[in-house]
Amino acid sequence: MTVKSDVLRHSDIAVIGMSCRLPGASGVEEFWDLLRSGRSAVDRQPDGSWRAVVEGKGESDAAFFGMTPRQAAAVDPQQRLMLELGWEALENARIRPTDLRGSDTGVFMGVTADDYATLLHRSGAAIGGYTTTGLNRSLMANRLSYLLGLRGPSFTVDSAQSSSLVAVHLACESLLRGESGVAVVGGVSLILAEESTAGMARMGALSPDGRCFTFDARANGYVRGEGGVALVLKPLTRAVEDGDRVHCVIRGGAVNNDGGGPSLTHPDREAQKALLRRAYERAGVAPEHVDYVELHGTGTKAGDPVEAAALGAVLGAARPSGNRLAVGSVKTNVGHLEGAAGITGLLKAVLCVREGVLPPSLNFRTPNPNIPLDELNLRVQTELQSWPARDADRPRLAGVSSFGMGGTNAHLVLEQAPVTVEEPVVGGGGGRVLSVVPVVVSGRSVGALRAQAGRVRELCGGLSGGGVGLVDVGWSLVSSRSVFEHRAVVFGAGVGEVVAGLDVVSSGGVDGVAGSGVVSG
Repeated sequence: MTVKSDVLRHSDIAVIGMSCRLPGASGVEEFWDLLRSGRSAVDRQPDGSWRAVVEGKGESDAAFFGMTPRQAAAVDPQQRLMLELGWEALENARIRPTDLRGSDTGVFMGVTADDYATLLHRSGAAIGGYTTTGLNRSLMANRLSYLLGLRGPSFTVDSAQSSSLVAVHLACESLLRGESGVAVVGGVSLILAEESTAGMARMGALSPDGRCFTFDARANGYVRGEGGVALVLKPLTRAVEDGDRVHCVIRGGAVNNDGGGPSLTHPDREAQKALLRRAYERAGVAPEHVDYVELHGTGTKAGDPVEAAALGAVLGAARPSGNRLAVGSVKTNVGHLEGAAGITGLLKAVLCVREGVLPPSLNFRTPNPNIPLDELNLRVQTELQSWPARDADRPRLAGVSSFGMGGTNAHLVLEQAPVTVEEPVVGGGGGRVLSVVPVVVSGRSVGALRAQAGRVRELCGGLSGGGVGLVDVGWSLVSSRSVFEHRAVVFGAGVGEVVAGLDVVSSGGVDGVAGSGVVSG
């Protein structure tokens, strides 16, 4: 495929892989469906508190990652979740994780919570040989690097609530310096101990109503959420050369600190304005060309007015009067993921830019009286809206903000991926159509093989018919998925035959040759 050379800037970073585990969404497509439909995953919990939770957050296939049951019990579930999400994001990028061994791939993780350590210490569990490595946040990135044999930078970032967006910024810088060839970047936050919620409540940070009323007159704090996100990044020029699917482009960004203010945890307007100006200057993007900003947007009385004022001064003022900048916050859907909040907002913004759609920001009814939206030239995005590119030379542009309670601020600038043109096939005739398609599934155990077959069966069941879609699935499974010791191959001339074969595998009916079109070994 080819791309016009004038849209390839050496400072651009491509997002080529994505994975997530978020409230109400076990994957990226489910997350996008939640956003488009304007749903909230926040609910009252058995203890009476309001939270947006992830189901099965303590579960993991520890054996897949070479952990014994004893070792897995000592390892923070956040570490285990990021192993899964890092692996999934690489496969989503069509990179076989095991092929990266010895490469300069970097790993950058944002995390601030350590509830699991609180639980273990409270329980009086004996300190063992795995305790230190299992509970130490610094191992969050290192464990993935160790598992895959990666030689690039590997570290955990903790700048409070801005941790994961700062991690993305640092990953981009590493790629631009040539220090990393590929970067896996993520953020995770799991609520496991009531002490962490009690601490935030006593600070006055949490909403007694269990909602994030972002930019609304009812704003009275945020509601906690949990989960994790992982992205795979690569310099855009190399991504295009490698034929990668580019979901979005990171044009640039900036990080700074408030450096003062009324208190340690109170945001500073002038610092945020300086952050925005620096981010757009570094990205080479005129602020007036940005159509959407994914807010930090916690719905707090102190934070929202400061963020709105800074956006209005830098982006709103640059736009024609009446052409108001759209803003929204994913925290109204899945709560505030704290250390993972920035990358969750980034994932939403990447999907908006890629799909050309702006989903609604929830819980907005009456503007906060301390946020004069008309004067600031801002508007809260309250409806599902198409977002076409302005023209061929003006792609969709968005910003993403994340602020830590200690004053560390981050903002990234995103751009729609360049349009690629497939090279003509020599001799014509288009793509090749296979009469029979092989679909390979595998796992490190019989149970894992059956589970993989079930997941692929769901995917194939959603295809419209045979041909290109089915061939793509078969090709992806052999070209970008690791093949493990327990495996099966299903052959089919169409979707129906493949689905039937995968049903046999997922139900445990495979033993040598299980039936027509299915072989295992």
